[in-house]
Amino acid sequence: MRPIKHFIIIAIICFAFNAYGQANYTKITNYKPYYAWAHLYPQDWIVLRSFENAGRSYYLMVNPQTLVTKIADAGFYQIKPASLAQLREKFSDMPYVKALAKAESQSVMIQDAGIERGMPQETGISLTADLCPSHRPLDRRIFTDIINGFRQVERPVPIALSVSGLWMKHHLADLNWLKELQAKRQINITWVNHSFTHRVSPSSPLKTNFLLEPGTDINYEVLETEKLMLTNGLMPSVFFRFPGLVSDQQLVYKITGFGLIPVGTDAWLAKGQQPQAGSIVLIHGNGNEPVGVNDFINLLRQKAPSIAKKQWLLYDLRETVEEAEVR
Repeated sequence: MRPIKHFIIIAIICFAFNAYGQANYTKITNYKPYYAWAHLYPQDWIVLRSFENAGRSYYLMVNPQTLVTKIADAGFYQIKPASLAQLREKFSDMPYVKALAKAESQSVMIQDAGIERGMPQETGISLTADLCPSHRPLDRRIFTDIINGFRQVERPVPIALSVSGLWMKHHLADLNWLKELQAKRQINITWVNHSFTHRVSPSSPLKTNFLLEPGTDINYEVLETEKLMLTNGLMPSVFFRFPGLVSDQQLVYKITGFGLIPVGTDAWLAKGQQPQAGSIVLIHGNGNEPVGVNDFINLLRQKAPSIAKKQWLLYDLRETVEEAEVR
C-alpha cells in the first residue's frame, strides 16, 4: 500500500503545480490575516494568512529565520493560534521579527520609510525593480542583462520585483515571461507586495497622496494583491514597498500589522543616488523609467571585471535582510 500512497501524493502535488513550479490557486475564498505558530519538527513557522481553495484549507507561512514563505495544507502542521504581538515576542530573536522592528523604528519619514540597506558578506547589492501600473510593456533589458552579466558566476540571479495588482492584471504575457525565466532557473524572484491599485495623484501633496490618499482601503490594497499573486502562481513574500515610497508612521504600523516588512531604498538610480556595498537598489521595470534602467545597465558594465572575480554580486533580498538582522 505504501508505494501506491506515495504515487497518489506525488500525482496530487504534480497536478497542483503549474509549469513554473508554483501552484495556482484559482478558486480562493475567505482569504484573511490569520496568525499562529506552526510546528513540524524541526522547523517552526509563523502563519500569516489563511484561505480556502477549491474546498481545501491552506496557510501562508514564513520561516522566521530565513524569511522564506510558503503555502501549506492546513492539516500538515500543529497550529497554535496567537496574536501577531505574541508571535513577535515568542520569536523576538529571529531575523524576521527583528526586521519588522527595524522597519518600525524608521517609520517617521514621509518618504523611504522601512529597511533601506542589507549587509552582504561581500561587496554587492540587492536589486529591486518596481512594477507599477503602466501602459508600457515590461523593460526586459533588465532581466536579459543580469542573466548575461552573471551567467558564469551566479545562477539563478536574484531579483526582488515589487508588483502591483493592476500591473499583473494588464501584463499577463510579461508576467508569464518572468515566470518562465524563473522556471528555467535563470532568475530567482522575490515577489514584493506593491499594493493593488497603486493610487497616485499628480497634484496632491505627499501627505495625502499614494496610500495616504483619503478613502484608501489598505486591507484591499494588501490582501487583494496577495490573492492575485497566488492566482497567478506567484509566492508572496513578507516584503512590502510603498507606492512612491510614501507613507507615514501610522501606515507603516498598519503594514507591519499584516506581518509585512516595508522595504525602502538608499539608491534610487533614476534620482542619481549611487549604490554602496549592501544597498537596496531601486529601478522601475514597467517601462516608465528608462533612465534608471540605463544607469543600472551601465553599472553592470562598470562592474564586469569585479563580477567575473565574484567580487561584486547580486544578493537575495531575503538573505541580505536576514544577515543584517543576525548581525
